[in-house]
Order: sequence, then structure tokens, then C-alpha cells
Amino acid sequence: MVILIVGSRFGGTAVPSALECLDFDGVEKLSTKPDLLKSKDKLSITQLEVLKAVEVSLPVYAFADNRVLHDHHVYERNKGNSIVIDNIEFPSIQKKETAKYVFEFINFLSHRAVNNTMIGFSRLDEIRTHLATQWSQLFQRLLYESRTSTTEAKRYRDFSERLDELKSVVLASISTPDLRVIANGVIRFRHLIHFLSGLQFPDLREALIGNQSWNDLLAMAEVDGVVEIPNTRRIALTRTDDTIYLAQGPIQRYKTFESRWDEFRQFDSDSRKAIVDALLQNLERTFPLLRPVQKSLEEFLAENNGDEGMKIFVSSEVAGED
Repeated sequence: MVILIVGSRFGGTAVPSALECLDFDGVEKLSTKPDLLKSKDKLSITQLEVLKAVEVSLPVYAFADNRVLHDHHVYERNKGNSIVIDNIEFPSIQKKETAKYVFEFINFLSHRAVNNTMIGFSRLDEIRTHLATQWSQLFQRLLYESRTSTTEAKRYRDFSERLDELKSVVLASISTPDLRVIANGVIRFRHLIHFLSGLQFPDLREALIGNQSWNDLLAMAEVDGVVEIPNTRRIALTRTDDTIYLAQGPIQRYKTFESRWDEFRQFDSDSRKAIVDALLQNLERTFPLLRPVQKSLEEFLAENNGDEGMKIFVSSEVAGED
């Protein structure tokens, strides 16, 4: 944003090269009183800065000394008579020859289609009070828009997930006549399959449609343990090559996946294939639940405030010990 204060002094004139930074034709269309732009070589540095802000749609908070606004009114009443206007001494303007350009600047700003308010002031405290009020309202609006945006984004994600579920159900129905079983399976196991798809299997589909135990499944992905990282609501899956996977969520979520896998194994082979095929077709549109980290668990913990309070959950079948 730009805060503009118009007082008695015009300021330094802009150098010619600075004029090349402004689209005068475009700016001229933004006000019904663009006479100021007819004298480009007379523009001050401040005027050019503000005009650039107008060009790129930055909000401008404009304030003018009440004495300047009074003399601006006199200027407007007499500017049609060049003989009179050229001989008027405006008390609020330090240099007589700059008065025209100060007043036409006010005309340009106050005759725009938007953001055209020019606030008069006698004391600087009046500017502070006005800005505090305006910014308070602005921040309230931004907070409201932020909350609304977050709510709408959540609704969109939920709606998108439902569409994915429906698409998966339709795709699954093509490969098996038992639509109800497949539909329920797609909805119930989609997070499980999404989680497992983040692991590096030699053949992801073959691993998912197999009937091996949870521990054997993890072993196929070279995972040998699970660690709950304290104070982060994250878990780490350790690998045999001494690297890890990171996942958001508490250890209970991981345990839910383990129990869901045992449930998934109870389905017949054709149903498992239909569910897996339907869900894998939508993976490219989802964010992975697991993030591979090319560091050991010790290195990761050392970089993230140590390992105090760490809880380790390692399956005996995977790691060889409790």
C-alpha cells in the first residue's frame, strides 16, 4: 500500500529516464481528470511513485493538508481564467509555479473510479487515527476472508474425495459383478492403499493383492521398524538401508492401517484386485502420506531436537526381537 501526504512542498522533479517506467496511456484511463499527465516533464518524484502504484493497483491512502484543499477549491473555481490563475498566490503552496501541478494531482486521484478518497487533515494525529480505523477494518476483512477460504478449501477437498470414491466405485464395478462389496472396500481401504503406495515395493500391485501378513508386507518394502517421534504427531518407518519414511499422524493411525490390512486380507482374490486397481488409478491426483528421507533415524532426530521421550514400536517378525 501507499500512504500519500500532500502538503505545501512540491518536491524534486523526476528524471526523464524514470518517466519510461510508467504506462501513461494506461494510467490516463484510470481517472476522469487526467490533465496532470499532459505535463509529464513537470511530474515530481513522489507523483511518479504514486502514479506507478495506481498503475499496478496498489491501494493508496491519500491525505491533504486542509489548507491545501481550501486553496485547491479556489483553484478549481478560477482555473478557466488563465490570467487570474497565473497571478494567484496560494498561501498553502510553497512555490507559486508548482501550485497547478499539486492541484491537478489532487484532481487526478480524487476522480478515479476506485480508491478516490482524499482525506483532509490539520494535525498528524488525525492521519494516525484514520489509518488505525481503516486498517482495523481491513485486517478484520482479511481474517474473515482467510477463514472463509479455509472452509471452502475443506469443502472442496471433501467433495473431491467423494468424487474420487464414486469414480473408483464405477471403475471397480467393471471388473466384478459384486458392486456392493467392491464399493464398500474402495471406501474403507482407500487410506490404507494410499499409505502403502508410498512404500518402495518391487511391484506395488503384486504386493497389495498378495495375502501376506502385515509384517511380511513391510519386509517386502525393506521396512524394519516404526518409531513415534515425540511432540510432533509424526512417525518414522525405518528401513534396512538405514534411511526412513516420515508420516503425519500418531502411532494409533499406523496401528489402524495394520488392522485394516488384516481385514483386507479376508476378501477373496478377485475383490482385492478390483479394489486395488480402482484405487491405484487415482493415486496420481493425491498427495503421498509417506515422505522418504535419505537420512538415518539418528541423523534425523539429531537435527530435530534429539530423541528424548521417543517411543519405538518394532514388530518382532520384522526386526527379529520385541
